[in-house]
Amino acid sequence: MGLTFFKNTVLLVVLTIISCGSQNKEKIETTESKELSMDDIVYVNDKIILGANRFSEYHYLLKGKQIGVVANQTSMVEDIADEEYQTSPQHTFYMEFHLVDHLIKSGISVKKVFAPEHGFRGTADAGEHVKDGVDSKTGVPLISLYGSNKKPSQEQLKGIDVVVFDIQDVGARFYTYISTLHYVMEACAEVGIPVIVLDRPNPNGHYIDGPILEPENQSFVGMHPIPVVHGMTIGEYAQMINGEGWLKDKIKCKLTVVKMQNYTHETPYALPIKPSPNLPNAQSINLYPSLCFFEGTFINAGRGTDIQFQVFGAPSLPASKYTFEYTPQSNEGAKNPKFKGELCHGKDLRKEPRLNKINLEWLIDAYNANGKKKDFFNSFFVKLAGTDKLQKQIEEGLSAEEIRDSWKEGLANFQKIRAKYLLYP
Repeated sequence: MGLTFFKNTVLLVVLTIISCGSQNKEKIETTESKELSMDDIVYVNDKIILGANRFSEYHYLLKGKQIGVVANQTSMVEDIADEEYQTSPQHTFYMEFHLVDHLIKSGISVKKVFAPEHGFRGTADAGEHVKDGVDSKTGVPLISLYGSNKKPSQEQLKGIDVVVFDIQDVGARFYTYISTLHYVMEACAEVGIPVIVLDRPNPNGHYIDGPILEPENQSFVGMHPIPVVHGMTIGEYAQMINGEGWLKDKIKCKLTVVKMQNYTHETPYALPIKPSPNLPNAQSINLYPSLCFFEGTFINAGRGTDIQFQVFGAPSLPASKYTFEYTPQSNEGAKNPKFKGELCHGKDLRKEPRLNKINLEWLIDAYNANGKKKDFFNSFFVKLAGTDKLQKQIEEGLSAEEIRDSWKEGLANFQKIRAKYLLYP
């Protein structure tokens, strides 16, 4: 059943009634809705039951223990609404709680919360230092896992019996939540703390594409020998990290993945909450694996606008070919975007069909059109690509198809490895 969410609406009440025997089930939305699709409407697949919502599957692993939670603004759980919302004896009303609030409400002892890039509330810029602190609502200490402290220290894990990881990923190698997952698993493995991953859908799980990362180009935006688009849920990916021996000294994490129900990799899924400030909707998430390459060039990829990762441009692109215009300004998630206050000529991709492969044509065309080829790439590009070959191929004038042909062997080998860890068809 589809639920319709409109932008800038606060406290939406009773969106859907689901018949359940003689008892109806209604859902209350208590947080501000986000624009998550091209037409301002989000279609939520009610058949998918998220790992976080299968509380009975992991409650017994947490009861009586001291818990650490790795979470951000996407870590939401559906549960029965507070008594004040139970206004009808004929219906049971449900609402969304943050996982931390839900666990505390359920009698679980949450000792610490670890926050990834963009912070616990998800408002920090990409690459911005996130400070430690205290959650104002619960009083639980917050520990940043970004900046100089990407891996929990033994001191930070002291007194914790179990760590729960529940963050929405978008299925791209350079999206750093999977790097945080790696370091959390590694730190916990070193001191014998079990990790529970509450699985969530991959909105780009319907395809696999891109060059394989080479070991010499490992960084926080690419830690493992996988393609740019890996086609795995975060739970499947955790199993791969463990199974392939990617943790330091090939140690193993005591890992439990709480699976989703009724999910396949082909299931379209529009995220109900922005996973980070610069991925505001379903279109940006689908375009992200293709447009993020522009972060390693002097081209602006929509940061400093409200259509991030749906446009790209620069003042030096020819206006005769790149007819879309926009001017980046400071905003949430981009305090100092490229070409702040300057008119950019570019391309508007908001109406592009859903991608099932990485689009290289936009990158190649921009490189050839900008007139400043020697200044086009910066040092970050190789880290994003995971190889220096892609930049060389573009500079040598190879076509998109010729470049894609060079990926085939690596992708075929990855598919064989990936198959061992899949939890869903």
